[in-house]
Amino acid sequence: MAIINQDMREVMARAMLSYVATICADGSPNLSPKGSVMVYDDDHLIFMNQNSPDTFANLRRDQRVEINAVDIFRRRGYRFKGRARILPPGDPAFEWLKQKLIALNGPQYPAHEAALIDIEQALPVLSPVYQWGHAAEDDLAARYAASYVKAAGLTPGDLAADQ
Repeated sequence: MAIINQDMREVMARAMLSYVATICADGSPNLSPKGSVMVYDDDHLIFMNQNSPDTFANLRRDQRVEINAVDIFRRRGYRFKGRARILPPGDPAFEWLKQKLIALNGPQYPAHEAALIDIEQALPVLSPVYQWGHAAEDDLAARYAASYVKAAGLTPGDLAADQ
C-alpha cells in the first residue's frame, strides 16, 4: 500500500528544506537540515550525503529516522518515520537522486552516498492557527509569504527581479 500520497509529494516539493532526526551513539537526538530530501516513490524518501558525517554515522549504527517537511507559508506538512538504507554511488536510487540534484544545483554538487528511507509511518504536521484561527490555507500562504519577505528585508519587487 502506498504511504506517500499526492499532497505529501506537493508539500515536500514546496518545503525545499526538510529536517532529518537521527539518534547519536549516546542516545541523544541529532537534527540536521537537508535540502536534498525528495520523494523517491510511494513508500520511500531519499536524501544525499553532501557533508553529513554525523547523520550518516548515526544511520549506520541505528537505522531509525524521522524526517519533517513543512511548507512554511501554508503552515502545514508531514513527519515521516522509517528506517534508512545507505546507498553507494552506482546504486540506481543514488544515481537517480544525484542526477536530480545536479539538474537543480549544477555539476559541482557533492554526492558521497544516499539514504533511502523505508517509510513506516507518515503523520500530518498542522499549525494550531488552523484550529484556533480558523484560517484558510490560501490566506495563510499569502500572509506568511509576506511576513517572510518583510523579515528578510526584501520587497515583493525584489523577488520579481530574481525571476
